Amino acid sequence: MRDEEVAAGSICLDGSLEIKLTKVGENSTIGQIQTLIAKAQMTKPQKQKLADKAAGILTFVALAAAIISLLVWSVFLGKPLAFAFTLAITTLVIACPHALGMAIPAVTAISTKLAVKNGIFIKDLAKMELVKDINYVIFDKTGTLTKGEFGLTNIVPLSNEADILKIAGSLEQNSSHVIGQAFTRKAKEENIQLEKIDDFENFAGKGVGGKISDQIYWLGNKILMKEKGILLNKAEEENKKLFNSRKSLVFLANESVLIGIFALADKIKPESFSIVNKLHKLGIKVAMLTGDNKQVAEGVAKELKIDTYFAEVLPGDKYRKVKELQGQGHRVMMVGDGVNDAPALTQADVGVAIGAGTDVAVEAGDIVLTRNNPEDISRLIVLGRKIYRKMLENLIWALGYNVVAIPAAAGVLAPWGFFLRPEIGALIMSLSTVIVVANALTLKKTSLEI
Repeated sequence: MRDEEVAAGSICLDGSLEIKLTKVGENSTIGQIQTLIAKAQMTKPQKQKLADKAAGILTFVALAAAIISLLVWSVFLGKPLAFAFTLAITTLVIACPHALGMAIPAVTAISTKLAVKNGIFIKDLAKMELVKDINYVIFDKTGTLTKGEFGLTNIVPLSNEADILKIAGSLEQNSSHVIGQAFTRKAKEENIQLEKIDDFENFAGKGVGGKISDQIYWLGNKILMKEKGILLNKAEEENKKLFNSRKSLVFLANESVLIGIFALADKIKPESFSIVNKLHKLGIKVAMLTGDNKQVAEGVAKELKIDTYFAEVLPGDKYRKVKELQGQGHRVMMVGDGVNDAPALTQADVGVAIGAGTDVAVEAGDIVLTRNNPEDISRLIVLGRKIYRKMLENLIWALGYNVVAIPAAAGVLAPWGFFLRPEIGALIMSLSTVIVVANALTLKKTSLEI
């Protein structure tokens, strides 16, 4: 239609289009992505912001302590001015906020390198602090827990109409969806010549439709059939075994009746069994999102021992399921790889995109798994917990050191004959920074395996 917007990357299936570019340069999709990446590079963990504030406050505390020390020792206690100045200088030297300033950056630098070595790219460092609190991980089924390589296992014609595989393959010949590709792949294997499609329509999360030789056909799931007024009752009675199987069913209908049923199966990734088991060991529950029917979802959930599953979920409703779990008080991590997962990845407390997935999903995620391996999720959670612990240890040391060192430098321990000279103060200050960095470096030898 005239004056309608066309998204970059759209495919014109039939005819020709004249398009006017309205967003170029920094306003284009690529330009906006570059802006988002630049923003991600400037992110800081919450603990870093806390440390920065504490370091700023410490500067004034040290200055105040030095002035008070100078006045107390010179004016009130009558000590020589040189002695008072020595204590004041020692106070300023020992209170240098190097350790506090290095407490978090040292940890994030080491942890970022460790993450990359384990196939994890952290886009937003602030989100890593939330990882330790995650108690529910949601996986998108197809392509994440399963291989996403559907194969046709059953073809059931229900009428004397022309070859139903030829019709289905023709309808899906321009599809990029894994289920759609299963039809075209099968048709190619059997050397079937596909027909030209007119008035093609795509129904997100439901199926497709179009005309072949002026005859309308619909190919999709139960939801699409219901919307088009196609009855499935009789077919379900005659094919109970197929309907009760743990396979994905796709229905083919003309404008009035059902003419065929296709059953497809997808294989579960071997590593999916391992990740569910590992997450349970970490005390984390697992949920699964899928657009498949309840039988398929239940079968996969039982096989993998998944705690919760959501079946027949439309692409636009995925984020609502994330919101539903959050409404129950859970901290939710969403793992997905498709365009349809982007809203859910954004809604989750932590969104994890599979690097082998779409650019939109990768951009929506806070963290990206560079390997197409769900097992990296357990490593991510272990890493998140270890990072938080190291940050806490460094902050406690840096703050604790100043709480003890500043009064000591100011001469509080003088009644016991203990004084700190400026050079000793400088040595102690340097040592505190070394300890913070050394503690962060212990992360290098940390194992993320369970």
